[in-house]
Amino acid sequence: MARPPKNPLIPTRDGVSPSCVALPLLPAGDSRWPTLLDFLAERLPAVDRGAWQQRLSDGQVLDEHGQPVRADNAYRGGGRLYYWRALDDEPEIPFEATVRFQDAHLLVVDKPHFLPVTPTGRFVRQSLLVRLKQATGIDTLSPIHRIDRETAGLVVFSLRPQDRGAYQALFRERSVDKVYEAMAPLDPALALPRVHRSRMAEDPEAFYRMTEVDGEPNSETAIALLECRGAWGRYRLEPVTGKRHQLRVHMAALGLPLAGDQFYPRVRRGPGEAEDYADPLRLLARAIAFTDPVTGEQRSFESGLDLKWPSPG
Repeated sequence: MARPPKNPLIPTRDGVSPSCVALPLLPAGDSRWPTLLDFLAERLPAVDRGAWQQRLSDGQVLDEHGQPVRADNAYRGGGRLYYWRALDDEPEIPFEATVRFQDAHLLVVDKPHFLPVTPTGRFVRQSLLVRLKQATGIDTLSPIHRIDRETAGLVVFSLRPQDRGAYQALFRERSVDKVYEAMAPLDPALALPRVHRSRMAEDPEAFYRMTEVDGEPNSETAIALLECRGAWGRYRLEPVTGKRHQLRVHMAALGLPLAGDQFYPRVRRGPGEAEDYADPLRLLARAIAFTDPVTGEQRSFESGLDLKWPSPG
């Protein structure tokens, strides 16, 4: 389903963009939601009824005209309500991003490990996008690609809404050169460099994992060994495709699971469990290059971060 266009009457608050919920039209005589509070409490139960009551009392829920609505307003279908996501127990991520480049069109940032690019699940204000909006005051920032929360390195944002589609098309059309670095065990018997291709699909037993399955390949990664230290190697990974967790799955499939990986080849920590900040996933979005579709310039950016070698044990 297409995302509804942004309503210019509904502002960002503290870096958080408004969320939107549609009010369905009901058949004549259907009074399942006498008030807007009844509707919100049933349709969005992740926030309990008392919390919705407080948000409505505080003017934190607006109609399409940007006007606050009250808890006792009668339900009328056909419109939309706007609100701002907030989490009372959102964990703080103790790492900061670093701006690598900014001009009138692009903002390029080094993202630390553990920080999600956009609000998701249990993270809203502790996301790269919200932090950057707060720091820069640029309300129109939008990522033109994503990297995993556990991965560190380069993320590129567009500044102007009119440019966003052109930049995002670069990634859809695979017109971007991406280079990652990773640390994983050494296998002297494995011939490198090599190209690994496979068909990837969601793991039916764990929604947050991907797995390799039979069928025509839909993912491709070039892999080379850059450096050795003891039992560990530093690898250069160049993905042609951009499947979720692609690099982690491909390396694990070769018997080279990335150091610090909590999900591959087996689950060591569930998605909601406490994390060990001292043992991050050793995966870094090192470099990115493309021809700028707006300015025509050759763009090339490199991360200022480095991966920490795993302990010998």
